[in-house]
Amino acid sequence: MAVTPLTPNAEIISDPDLRHGEPILAGTATPVRAVAELWNQGMSPEEVPIHLPHLTMEQVFAALHYYVGHRQEIDALIAANRIPESWAGKRFDPATRQVQ
Repeated sequence: MAVTPLTPNAEIISDPDLRHGEPILAGTATPVRAVAELWNQGMSPEEVPIHLPHLTMEQVFAALHYYVGHRQEIDALIAANRIPESWAGKRFDPATRQVQ
C-alpha cells in the first residue's frame, strides 16, 4: 500500500500498515500525538528530543506544524490512547488481559 505524505516536506506520513494510518514522523514509528502530548504538557520544542532522542528538531517542528493544522484529529487520538486513571500504578498482564 502506498504511503501518503501529509506535509510539503514529507516529514509526516500516513500509512494504513503503520499504526492504522495514524499520522507519524517519516522514518520512525513515532506518532505526531507523542510530540503533541509533550508540547501540551508545557515542554518546549527544544526539549522534546531529550525525551524522544531519535527525533531531530526538524521532525519536532514538522510534527507541531501538522498538529496545529489538525488539532481536533490529533487531540482525538490523544484521548483515545490515554491510559485510564483506574489503571494508575497497576500492571496489565497480556496473557490474562487483566489489570493487576
